[in-house]
Amino acid sequence: MHISLTPELESRVKAKVESGMYNNASEVIREALRFMDIHEDWIHQVKLAQLRQQLEVGTEQLARGEGIAVESKVILDALFDDIKS
Repeated sequence: MHISLTPELESRVKAKVESGMYNNASEVIREALRFMDIHEDWIHQVKLAQLRQQLEVGTEQLARGEGIAVESKVILDALFDDIKS
């Protein structure tokens, strides 16, 4: 596999190798990809935690009778449009 890097990124990879932390550019790229995977997993967990919290708030509101009845798809679509904006 061959990858192309901008001069700035190439310089950063070379600096990592020259620091002695990595033996070669491939190790730097592998580590960066591992970090990216961990970061994406963390972001997913944060979003999931936020969604769970929002669901809990909504469930509590429904238990207090604060929900609204949605009787048609048109009303539901309008509700989602309001939420998006």
